[in-house]
Amino acid sequence: MKRLLGLTLVVILMASGTIGAAPAKIEAEFNLITPVASFVSVAALDAFKVWAKAKYGIDVKTNYTAKGTQLAAGLIREWGNNPQADVLWGGETVIYDLLASDGFLIKHEAPKALLDRIPNQMGAPKPMPLKDPKGFWTSTALEPYGIVYNEGLITRRLRVQPPKTWEDLLTNPKFKGQIAQCTPDNSSSSHATYEVILQKLGWEKGWQWLEKLGGYTGQFVAKSGDVPGVVAKGEYALGFAVPSYMAFENFLNGSDIKFIAPPGSYVTPEPIGIIKNCKNPNAAKAFIEFLLTDEGQRLFIDRGLFPVVPTMRVEGAPGSTAELAVQFYGGRRSYFEGTVENTYDNALSAGRESEVNKYFRDNIFSRLAELKAKY
Repeated sequence: MKRLLGLTLVVILMASGTIGAAPAKIEAEFNLITPVASFVSVAALDAFKVWAKAKYGIDVKTNYTAKGTQLAAGLIREWGNNPQADVLWGGETVIYDLLASDGFLIKHEAPKALLDRIPNQMGAPKPMPLKDPKGFWTSTALEPYGIVYNEGLITRRLRVQPPKTWEDLLTNPKFKGQIAQCTPDNSSSSHATYEVILQKLGWEKGWQWLEKLGGYTGQFVAKSGDVPGVVAKGEYALGFAVPSYMAFENFLNGSDIKFIAPPGSYVTPEPIGIIKNCKNPNAAKAFIEFLLTDEGQRLFIDRGLFPVVPTMRVEGAPGSTAELAVQFYGGRRSYFEGTVENTYDNALSAGRESEVNKYFRDNIFSRLAELKAKY
């Protein structure tokens, strides 16, 4: 009798999805809000439609809204009980932790077999979580936030060596006015990189460094994707806190740019979470499942992102996009090979997100003319 009850409980749990069963059926619509550029996100949606048709026999209509993670999170809060998207995808993990703690996400219930392929954490000396132990978000791919530079401007016009560390950005006066960045309250890649500097140098010295960066900045652009764009066009020589695959897209389009992830750069696991009260929860769960399959991981590999599954690497035929990505990243094929330096503390960042954004607005953005004169 006990054995029968146990089996019955397992069946009930599987039916409810609490141990990671795939949904039995999905809705015919799926709405995504994401900072992930169309180079990756639209390709993922197109591939998902094919996958969903094969698995569920459903022609899924997909909709895509491009928003920076900070702005997307603000919209989710404004929507309340009537969200206009099903899934938030991409950016800094602390934003997902905050949304979950405030009741704006539901558990993704991704299949356990796929989740088990993803390590719990990565990096040292401060391990970075790759999935939420409470089940509100999981990683999908790995991507460093670093520095992009226009090689022609740097080496031929300015006649200087390109930076290799964060510190190199501010040690050469020729870089003054040549840096583009996005504000940390509009971009999670900027916010995460501000935290990298603050946690590396400490609060006081970190803000001193970021003040000088403000003085050296030629333009604050509207969103992260605009940073590599203006560098690729030659409007600025350097871009700060750039998501790597956005720079890679410009590289593929023939731009004379290169990318470097300085030691300690934030590596986003491109988290994904399902918005509470969304209209298409089963389609949302299926989309997450697709991204974690080998097919989904290969899609990332072909667009210059690193797989979150350690057994998979960035590799392809000679001349393929994957091999061009390896060239672009200086030979790296995986973030699970060798040591990844990480000092970014998720809990610390989550506890002061608003404070960092406000400090930036009050002490850097509102004082740009003063800082440019000072530095």
